[in-house]
Amino acid sequence: MQTQRTLDEFRNEPFIDFSKPENAQAMRDALAKVKSELGREYPIVINGEKITLEDKFESISPSDRSQVVGVFSEGDTDTDLVEKAIDAATEAFKSWRNVPAAERAEYLFKIAAIMRERKHEFSAWMVFEVSKTWAEADGDTAEAIDFCEFYGREMLRWSQEQPVTPYPGEKNIFEYIPLGVGAVIPPWNFPLAIMAGMTLAAVVTGNTVVLKPSSDSPTIAAKFMEVVEEVGLPPGVVNFISGSAATGEAMVTHPKTRFISFTGSKGVGLHINEEAAKAREGQIWIKRVVAEMGGKDAIVVADDADLDSAATGIVQAAFGFQGQKCSACSRLIVDEKVHDELMAKVVELTKKLNLGQPTEGDTNVAAVINKRSFDKTLGYIEKGVAEGGTIVAGGKGDDSKGFFIEPTIIDNVAPGATVEQEEIFAPVLAVIKARDFDHALEIANGTEFGLTGALYSASQERLDRARRDFHVGNLYLNRKCTGALVGVHPFGGFNMSGTDSKAGGREYLLQFMQGKSTAQKI
Repeated sequence: MQTQRTLDEFRNEPFIDFSKPENAQAMRDALAKVKSELGREYPIVINGEKITLEDKFESISPSDRSQVVGVFSEGDTDTDLVEKAIDAATEAFKSWRNVPAAERAEYLFKIAAIMRERKHEFSAWMVFEVSKTWAEADGDTAEAIDFCEFYGREMLRWSQEQPVTPYPGEKNIFEYIPLGVGAVIPPWNFPLAIMAGMTLAAVVTGNTVVLKPSSDSPTIAAKFMEVVEEVGLPPGVVNFISGSAATGEAMVTHPKTRFISFTGSKGVGLHINEEAAKAREGQIWIKRVVAEMGGKDAIVVADDADLDSAATGIVQAAFGFQGQKCSACSRLIVDEKVHDELMAKVVELTKKLNLGQPTEGDTNVAAVINKRSFDKTLGYIEKGVAEGGTIVAGGKGDDSKGFFIEPTIIDNVAPGATVEQEEIFAPVLAVIKARDFDHALEIANGTEFGLTGALYSASQERLDRARRDFHVGNLYLNRKCTGALVGVHPFGGFNMSGTDSKAGGREYLLQFMQGKSTAQKI
């Protein structure tokens, strides 16, 4: 089944230039098509069987609460669903694990081809369901395509003969084999890219999965399942359950679950890790947990930085997708000697951002994901002011139609303050003054997280120092701290940011395999 195309060198999917009229029109056409399909019901899929339950929930557009994006069965109301899905995945694993790696990879390449063909359509679903702007949605779709292409190629590489030390009189083989049935629990903020990447990394390595998307973004996962069916992936390899916390808990704690792949908040990730560590009756393995959790990411600006470049990177990283990225810049740590000059530039750029409906091509910032996030964010802004901060941009919210919060900058935040320590996951930037470069690094490292970070400086000595001492999994020098590319910037963090699994990296697939050594006397 392998084609010559799969042997081409991996290249990242290019982003769409929406300044070109033909591209903008194609996106508008996709938005119109998707809008005409809003409100449809999507089934649970187990072993290829489509299942609907009496109890339903709706996925609502965060930017227009009158829009129902999709209707789903509430899996939490049927306690047998997870059992049925894991049984189906267990049965499918018996044959799927023996499918040649090249054949498994070819499914990923076919999925990538369909996503590429329908790129604007997938992006449009994200515009409606999670309020991504055109560029942010396009980036998400491109990353999903990249994961398919990259992981397919990586599986071909890992399936080749692995090097071992020769030994007289023996034929020795070392190979990687799949783990078993996985619980895949992706987030809503990259509802196509991370969801597809987590799922297909497990599948291409020979595992079978039960996928439970976030209840804030189930429609995009349902559309992904339609592609999985279209390419002919065998029933039971990917099983799809829409539901909430109880469904996820049942997946994590089931004794036949071999691994859990999770992306989300620190609190949920720690809970999953704790539950996975408990051996339950009938369980014959130690479950593996692949977790990517939160961040409190900082951009450090030294006194010798290019302030125009820094200001642009800061605003893009802080407010892209409303700050709802685990990699987003939520802390700006600036040398006090250039604070005033930098802040004038940052505030000016922030005030130029267009807050509006994501369906419009000129929108820079849209709605946060839901009412809970809206209320929590306004509470954090109040807390930031109460603890001594000063609002220099934004600060207000409007939930009359959707969950809109102005891009907000809180200046004069003290190290250790709540908005400097806790992940807000919204368009809120805390600004902290540092006495000097040493102090700035100390503040940057002074959190429980360690996901992304950036430094702007003209000094190679300082850049080298940051490379050594800035304790994050993804460090960026003289550029923004968001926008990791598959294959280029393997992604994952330290400390409470997760297990440093390095999604999109050359070792990522090893998370879903185990090594087997065979020695034969000759």
